[in-house]
Amino acid sequence: MQLNFFPSRQISWYMARLFLTRTFAVLMLLVVVLQTLDLLGNSGDILSYPGNGDPELWHYVGLRAPQIVARFLPFSVLLGTLVMLATLNQNSEIISMKAAGLSAHQILAPLIATALGVSVISFAFNERIVARSTAALSAWQAVDYGPIPPDSGVKSNPWVRDGNNLVNAAIVAGRGTEVQLRKVQIYNRINNSLTTIVQAPKGHYDAASKSWLLEGARQFDVARGTVRNVGTVRFGRDIRPDQFTLAKVDPDALTFRELQAAISDLHDAGRPTAELEGSLWHKLSGPLSALLMPILGSVAAFGLARSGQLFMRAVLGMALGFAYFVADNFSLAMGSLGAYPPVLAAWAPFFLFLLVGETVLFRTEE
Repeated sequence: MQLNFFPSRQISWYMARLFLTRTFAVLMLLVVVLQTLDLLGNSGDILSYPGNGDPELWHYVGLRAPQIVARFLPFSVLLGTLVMLATLNQNSEIISMKAAGLSAHQILAPLIATALGVSVISFAFNERIVARSTAALSAWQAVDYGPIPPDSGVKSNPWVRDGNNLVNAAIVAGRGTEVQLRKVQIYNRINNSLTTIVQAPKGHYDAASKSWLLEGARQFDVARGTVRNVGTVRFGRDIRPDQFTLAKVDPDALTFRELQAAISDLHDAGRPTAELEGSLWHKLSGPLSALLMPILGSVAAFGLARSGQLFMRAVLGMALGFAYFVADNFSLAMGSLGAYPPVLAAWAPFFLFLLVGETVLFRTEE
């Protein structure tokens, strides 16, 4: 029995090369088919805007293809693993390796190491390309595939927490210390009970005192039901200007660091961040799902091909892989609803199916 975790260099390179060629061949096939279907479904909307033609269609393909690659790369790793291992089993190459003294984990070691490299490439691809293409495509779709206007910087109806109090502005314009507020309302609370409501037609940030000033404010006393003019009101020494200008965050359109910064700003603004935190952790666990596929698909490698059960083993490996994706989406949905903590929602399916894959591997081979 060999003591090395990996088989010989020749066998390792041979299996890694087969794994990569099968995986990326399947990925290319999926991308071509799915991109064609997606383009057929959206070409009518793209061409309906006056002046759009073939260049806009190719521009859409350039923005949409990275999303399809990122979404279906783990599927491609699973299918590529199954095709490769079933072929090796059919040709009795797995039996030859086992006859040479290799264990099941030694046979899978080159695939797992290669899948780890695919995971790293996938994460880098998501950070450098997919996030940018998603942001560009979302902005283009928001204007019905027409020219994208420059950002005016105007936001509507943001809510910010000031200690125990809540602040709402109907319109926020400007950036940095030049932020202007319109139709501002401050809900003052004591022990979560509403006491007074301060309303003002406008307000602005005072950089000298690092606080906010409301002009022409009126205060409504909830208990007495009376209204009085209070003139200029100063509030929010702990509220930064960017907390008012935070827009809706699309986690798919941000890199890991950008999403982390957005979550921090939203948390400081008193807004819920559980769903975004789950998406943040999934930016790590998602690419790492490629690491699971050789383990889940390994059931197709072991067992005699002549027993007539090779097809059923391949189907079982495929079922395990697709069950992971179902569990992953379900866990993220539960995290969005607040039923699961964000870290658990992102990582629980990964470790659960890692345990399931190892259990199946031991039961079928070891």
